[in-house]
Amino acid sequence: MSIARSARHARGFTLIELMITVAIAAILAAVAIPMYRDYVIRSRIIDATSRLSDYRVRMEQYFMDNRTYDAGGGKCGVADPSTTKDMAFDITCTGASATAYTASAKGIDSAGMKGFEYQIVASGAKSTVALPTGWTSTAGCWVTRKDGSC
Repeated sequence: MSIARSARHARGFTLIELMITVAIAAILAAVAIPMYRDYVIRSRIIDATSRLSDYRVRMEQYFMDNRTYDAGGGKCGVADPSTTKDMAFDITCTGASATAYTASAKGIDSAGMKGFEYQIVASGAKSTVALPTGWTSTAGCWVTRKDGSC
């Protein structure tokens, strides 16, 4: 068997085929990774806003039972929800009085949510207090996307 004949029957990939494959994989990764990161951020925001909504319901239940949001000394009638290591936002309540309070969800730096802050008040009004650079704010709602949509 000659060398020319064995080379013709050799199977495998050429260097150019491998380079094209790597280039396609790199392009797909360049598109997929930022999209995945945005998806994770949006899911953490939704978790925070749903926790704020749950907190508001609990505060309304407290108000129905006690006819005040204040548990004494300006403290909210419902304890702040505990934050576990899996959560990306701290929920706190401030400024409790007989007829008002403000509940806030502030992003935790270690969870990559630094710069995000959302609020809800006793009347049910929602607001986005702070967003990181590159995000657009919209009044009167909880912003969940970079373009400012709620």
